[in-house]
Amino acid sequence: MNKYLRTLELDKILEMLADLTSNDKSRSMALAIRPDNDLERVRYECLKTSQAFNLSVQFGTPPFSNFRDITTVVTRAKSGAIISLRDLLDIAGMLRQIKSLSDWYGHCENVETELSYLFSRLAPNDWLLEKLERSIISENEISDSASPELATIRRKINRAGMQLRETLNKMIKNKNQYLQENTVTMRDGRFVLPVKSEYRGQVSGLIHDTSATGQTIFIEPMAVVEANNDIRILEGREQEEIERIIRELCRECGDYADILCENYKICTELNLYFAKSSLATKLNCSLPVITDDGKMNLKKARHPLIDRKKAVPINITLGDEYSTLIITGPNTGGKTVALKTAGLLSAMIMCGLLIPVADGSCISVFRHILADIGDSQSIEQNLSTFSAHTNKVIEIINTADENSLVLLDELGSGTDPVEGAGLAVAVIKRLMSSGAKIMVTTHYQELKLFAIDSPNVENASCEFDIETLKPTYRLIVGSAGKKNAFAISE
Repeated sequence: MNKYLRTLELDKILEMLADLTSNDKSRSMALAIRPDNDLERVRYECLKTSQAFNLSVQFGTPPFSNFRDITTVVTRAKSGAIISLRDLLDIAGMLRQIKSLSDWYGHCENVETELSYLFSRLAPNDWLLEKLERSIISENEISDSASPELATIRRKINRAGMQLRETLNKMIKNKNQYLQENTVTMRDGRFVLPVKSEYRGQVSGLIHDTSATGQTIFIEPMAVVEANNDIRILEGREQEEIERIIRELCRECGDYADILCENYKICTELNLYFAKSSLATKLNCSLPVITDDGKMNLKKARHPLIDRKKAVPINITLGDEYSTLIITGPNTGGKTVALKTAGLLSAMIMCGLLIPVADGSCISVFRHILADIGDSQSIEQNLSTFSAHTNKVIEIINTADENSLVLLDELGSGTDPVEGAGLAVAVIKRLMSSGAKIMVTTHYQELKLFAIDSPNVENASCEFDIETLKPTYRLIVGSAGKKNAFAISE
């Protein structure tokens, strides 16, 4: 993101948008958005955002889960690879997301929008989803209901295990005095008894292990060797059946791989548009008329990063009766916020976002949004505030054209006021000759007079209540602001 957009804090808006997405891919898409200066594309993106907003108002926000990127694993499955149960669970999650979005849109009463082309390409696969959900309990366990054969084998294992335990329990009662504990335990997958080492000759069978102290010998009695063998055989059959089930699930997911990959992309796109819609709800935004003629008429515009309960709406006009607006007024009166509001709302529209303005507003797309706002002093580069601002102004002059919005805060400050005012007027004239639309804040009386005497230039002021000594933050176009320094000091 270029430094001008960072100055306007567009990155913070995109962070807000990213926080409203549900998955990593949509989040990265949100953070990667940059302003587009193509009028038709901007209009189309804003229209889709507006339609997502209207759908959410009418039918509620569609359900989005934190689905994962399954494109790599389904491509591997398509090539014949065996993927993990964790991967298969992620595919099931993706199928649930596809189904829930398709079902949600099915209740939208056949409303046709520019998002319909995305919803229409969703391809739920209820059969595959049901099979995955029925077959997999967790990333470490296959369900008995995955196949009749697996259920049968496991029943046999459980029955054989119960019978074997009964036999061993009887032996425990008969040989209690020889055992370290009156319990049946397992070693190497086989049922054994914990025999005291001094009585090892009293229990005939196969020795499987010895305790760390050497006081306990784990013996598999000869009476249960055959039963243990039967269980091991059944467990081998169980493992073979599990592997067969996983291969089958991988093959079926691989057969559906291309559609899953496409639907994953569709779901991430839809998630982004409805995140934009949620942001519009959060910031109380609307869709203005969008042009590329450089004209701006923002009604009751609010800065989106200021609490909407505290932000004072302002009206900003530029590019119609005048191309340059010079804003004056007291410190902390809202001059800089007015600049940032105009620039940030322009950038948001060019990102396909709705903006916090009243109905009847219009805004233009620009090739360049150029801003010099805030203190640019640099100790590392040995630049004073004035020098740093001058360097930025040089860049802006060299870049600005008739499709540019230029925002300059305290132009000419940081040096002798007389020279600073003269320089500020010269810069404004140079930018006006390039055809740029310009907003400038200043404390210089000379710039107020320049606006009065010059065609295509207008004064504006941030209102200040002299009775309460507080700014009202209202922007009044056509009126030069007073500094009120003596009244405030008194």
